[in-house]
Amino acid sequence: MVKLNKYQLKKLLDELKALRSRHTELVSVYVPADFNLNVVRNQISQEQALASNIKSKTTRKNVQAGLDRALTELKHYNTTPPNGLVVFAGNVSDNPARDDLQSWSFEPPNKLTVRVYRTEPTFILDPLKEMIEPKYVFGLIVIDEKDVIIGVLKGKKISVLKEKSSVVPGKTRAGGQSSRRFQRVRQEIVKHWYKDIGSMCVELFNGFDNLKGIIIGGPGPAKEVFIASGNLANLTDKVIATLDVGHSGVVALEELVDKASEALEREEVVAEKRLVNDFLQHLGKDDGLASYGVKEVERLLGQGVVKILLISESLEEELVNELMKTAESFGTEFSLVSLDTREGEQLNQLGGVGAILRYKV
Repeated sequence: MVKLNKYQLKKLLDELKALRSRHTELVSVYVPADFNLNVVRNQISQEQALASNIKSKTTRKNVQAGLDRALTELKHYNTTPPNGLVVFAGNVSDNPARDDLQSWSFEPPNKLTVRVYRTEPTFILDPLKEMIEPKYVFGLIVIDEKDVIIGVLKGKKISVLKEKSSVVPGKTRAGGQSSRRFQRVRQEIVKHWYKDIGSMCVELFNGFDNLKGIIIGGPGPAKEVFIASGNLANLTDKVIATLDVGHSGVVALEELVDKASEALEREEVVAEKRLVNDFLQHLGKDDGLASYGVKEVERLLGQGVVKILLISESLEEELVNELMKTAESFGTEFSLVSLDTREGEQLNQLGGVGAILRYKV
């Protein structure tokens, strides 16, 4: 019985999404948790008999071969695994003169709630994609009276949606204008600036059905004034944090995410950043509680002294699987680190493998 973790599932999906057949010949079977496997086996046996009616000889042969391979995979399981079972099978050859019959069966990392049996030109992958994609996004806004940058945080990745500069004049009175009149004109321009930003945010963020919250930052009181203006309309209730941010541009969004750790404490990006930063701090202090590099970490891992193993997703799949397997055998916690953060890039530059040790060796 093979149970895939999210990293292994992601790699498999990258492989499977590139495969297709000339006709509806690829078999996809999803068995929900606790579902009776005998029902599924009987259904596929019946489909084998019905496939004999397919007019095209080649298509008929490929469909029957795929169903037969799927049935063989199902026979490897006495009962449905706790998270359900997924089976893919079919002729994935891109050469009409040569067959390449392949099959896969595995337990997914999360519980399956859907039952699927389909023969299509491609494998049905959407239920599995949902398991590895972040469920929610967070809106990010860094604002002052001069500039705004709007983005989203999805999983570990920050994406910029919009940047804009205002025409709001400085607070110094223009020549020839009374101070009072200048301030009135300036306040009107600021008011329209916040209105424009609100319209942009509503348009951009309403396009995300899975928007979980909005975090707003900036160097001064502009963020609070903007919220109080009501220009976020129906999104006002989505604001979960307002924070002081000193930078501008993309760096400002990164600073905003860093400072929003409490609001985002359940999100993967913060947990990953904390782990890598902890590792880097040990390296910086040279306290003997951190190590890096594939060979050295493998040696320490085999001695059972690694407390937390950090693995960059940039590494070869075979090496990642080998490291995870060794970590599991020693009860070592491990974390896959993406390249979507600065911390992830730093780990990659250190060879892609880091370790926080249980004790100094």
